[in-house]
Amino acid sequence: MTHPLPWTRAEVEALLPDDAARAWLAEALADAACVPTAPPTAPAPYAADTWELRFAAAGRHCGHDNADAVRTLLLTEAQAGPETLTRLYRHGSAAERRAVLWALPTLVDGPHALHLVEDALRSNDTRLVAAAVGPYTAVHLDPHAWRHAVLKCLFTGVTLDAVASLARRAAGDGELARMLTDYAAERTAAGREVPDDLGRVLTLTGEEPKEL
Repeated sequence: MTHPLPWTRAEVEALLPDDAARAWLAEALADAACVPTAPPTAPAPYAADTWELRFAAAGRHCGHDNADAVRTLLLTEAQAGPETLTRLYRHGSAAERRAVLWALPTLVDGPHALHLVEDALRSNDTRLVAAAVGPYTAVHLDPHAWRHAVLKCLFTGVTLDAVASLARRAAGDGELARMLTDYAAERTAAGREVPDDLGRVLTLTGEEPKEL
């Protein structure tokens, strides 16, 4: 998914298959907008808000192909903070985790959600990896971890088109060039094909992709 974020309500409604789905979305957004901005004065056992339950049910009511957009819009409407995003990620399905990752650049100012990106990058779920290398990661992930995220994409077959700000971050990165060259040599020695994307990102570092 490469749609720019955030989605507007009109864009999401246009994706939905029928009036029933649009009515469900309207109710879900109303629930999300009513989330209190301040925590209760006394601690209480956690109970999921109605909008969080709808967040989980988005695919069933709006179509699984539209669930990323619906869930991201719900998170934005609720102005979910790092604590809520972490809870939804930890307890969510892969699809729910993906929506949390997509919402990070809109909702989190600073590196407070990098633990979610790092968890996703340890996954072998290619759609989760692709969501993890979006705009939030481009801004906040440190150079060492970012280089390994690029290699993770190459290793799992995730297109480097998914990597936000690839050209900017790869420019002049000699260490990334070394890692890419070593990876290509390992693939060649093992009789495996070198991913086409590798030569492209190597060129971005300023190195010529010779004999890959």
